[in-house]
Amino acid sequence: MAELIVGLAGNPNVGKTTVFNKLTGMHQHVGNWPGKTVERAEGYFSHGNYDYHIVDLPGNYGLSAHSIEEIVSRDFIVDDSSDVIINVVDAANLERNLYLTLQMMELGANLVMALNMNDFARKKDYIINIDVMSELLGFPVIEINAKTKEGFEELLKTVEKQSANPIDSSKKLAYGNELKEHLGDIQNIIEQDKDLLDVPSIWTAVKLLEKDSIVIKKVQKSKKSSEILIEIDKVSSHLHDIYGEGADEVVANARYAFIDGLVAEAVEKPAVEKETTSDKIDKIVTNRILAPFIFFGIMFLLFSLTFTIATPFCDLISGFFDLLATYVINMFGEGYLSSFIAGGVIGGVGGVISFLPQIMLMFLFLSILEDSGYLARAAFTLDIIMHKFVGLHGKAIIPMILGFGCSVPAVMATRTMENESDRLLAMMLIPFMSCTSRIPIYTLFISAFFTENQAIIMFSIYLVGIALALIVAAILKRTLFKGMSAPFVMELPSYKIPSLRGVLLHTWEKVKGFLRKAGTVILLGVIIIWILSNLPLGVVSASQESYLGMIGTAISPIFAPLGFGTWQAAVAILAGIIAKEVIVGTFASLGSLEGDDGTNTLLHDSFTPLSSYSFMVFSLLYIPCFATLATIKQETNSLKWPLIICAISLVTAYVVSFLIYNVGLFVGFV
Repeated sequence: MAELIVGLAGNPNVGKTTVFNKLTGMHQHVGNWPGKTVERAEGYFSHGNYDYHIVDLPGNYGLSAHSIEEIVSRDFIVDDSSDVIINVVDAANLERNLYLTLQMMELGANLVMALNMNDFARKKDYIINIDVMSELLGFPVIEINAKTKEGFEELLKTVEKQSANPIDSSKKLAYGNELKEHLGDIQNIIEQDKDLLDVPSIWTAVKLLEKDSIVIKKVQKSKKSSEILIEIDKVSSHLHDIYGEGADEVVANARYAFIDGLVAEAVEKPAVEKETTSDKIDKIVTNRILAPFIFFGIMFLLFSLTFTIATPFCDLISGFFDLLATYVINMFGEGYLSSFIAGGVIGGVGGVISFLPQIMLMFLFLSILEDSGYLARAAFTLDIIMHKFVGLHGKAIIPMILGFGCSVPAVMATRTMENESDRLLAMMLIPFMSCTSRIPIYTLFISAFFTENQAIIMFSIYLVGIALALIVAAILKRTLFKGMSAPFVMELPSYKIPSLRGVLLHTWEKVKGFLRKAGTVILLGVIIIWILSNLPLGVVSASQESYLGMIGTAISPIFAPLGFGTWQAAVAILAGIIAKEVIVGTFASLGSLEGDDGTNTLLHDSFTPLSSYSFMVFSLLYIPCFATLATIKQETNSLKWPLIICAISLVTAYVVSFLIYNVGLFVGFV
């Protein structure tokens, strides 16, 4: 008969020893762990076609290097060639017990959970969905009663099945985007040394952040030790700057956030339980009826504050670039050089950078929402809506929320999704989330045509994106991506007052990316626009006779049914495929955006309020920028999906803008 080596692991007082005694009967002995003064209980029994060698591991709350009991437990999991670890858990105290579970998952243990003390959980009116819990954890969860041996037969059959098909449970872990990103950087270096891969790289990375002395000594022998330890110092310092806490505390908080999310998904608890402050807030903020209204109310307030606070600063920056352009013209006189510098570079890039205050404030507010713990609740709110109306229930929500910042990291965030079909569908939806690169477009048109209702118009654009994401998801879920999505752990961290330093660092990291884009991609785009608008030589700059004008004139009839059939609008749309900010740079390069009376002359010559709204919606929905498409190709390893996304987004943009403009005309808007 085949032999199975099985470890029993769990917190103290969860019934682990009772399980051990019931399984082994009199066939057990107690000794010391080799080289240790900790008692080692071992037992033997047979079941079916297997001889079991079972080891009762010391009762622990964790697997750090804080005690000898913890060290021997993790050494057994790593070094003693165990086939399966049975994790005995108290069903009435899941939050406390699951901390050890997560550490064993980090270690890549082949786990089966024995959910004990279910009678106590029922007395507390807990309803535990073990199917959902099993799905979220990535390994089987079996209800047992250690005293009566109820569920033991199913437990042992499951252990035997797991031994034949071991799993790496570390793949189910989700510790939030900030920590996950930095863990990934550390893992990439660790994985370059195969001698460190006897355990999952995430375990080594986490333990190094926790300053685990045993793991540090092990890594110091690695050929990549200097690189790894330098990266650890850098990440630890960064996490401290962001959170105001040590890296070990950040890791612990991430584990508890994971646990909170898991319990929220898999366990129903009575309302009479003693509530924490976070629980009291969440009763309102995550209420299935109130949550969507609260979310949209917060977003509307965010837009109102963004416009109210940022507009004077935008005007100052715009005035500065106007003065700079005038200075260049006075210095070099009229000519191609001054036109290139003043109209092309300063006008194009400056026209985009003048909207930096809005972008900074948007990132600032989003960082506050994220660090306070609310953004996770917003994701939870959208999850409710998506699941109810679309059938998309899972980690797609997190990348979509990230898409409000930038589509590139949002696409990369889909890596956490195990189901390939869900992952592809999430990539399809991310471009419908209005990223910050579109804010200059909205601000430009809203300032020109909707000065009385700026926040409402901006808010409505975001709502259009979310609504269309739901509609497109519902269609795709019933065609290309059939089937219900898998449940997932939604990280629900406790509420806290964000640290000023952390919020500012988060904001600066994102603003820095925008400025880098302004100095590279946007600059290149406006230079190309300027060159095409001044060739062939001798034509009037930025006229219909230029190469740019010819291109725009050729394609402008396509957009005429949408309300913006001018050649300038056509080339702006074309240029926006490079990066959406280039749309604003294009308009700035083609002519003065502000006349003597303060009106946006070029826009007012080409658009009406109705057609400008149609243009903004088209800009929101049509083909994603080059960077997003390149990232999708890289993530899918195929050109097929970027092309499909281009087709879906372009058709959606055209149809929706056509309806907005023509229905608007029909009902009397202009």
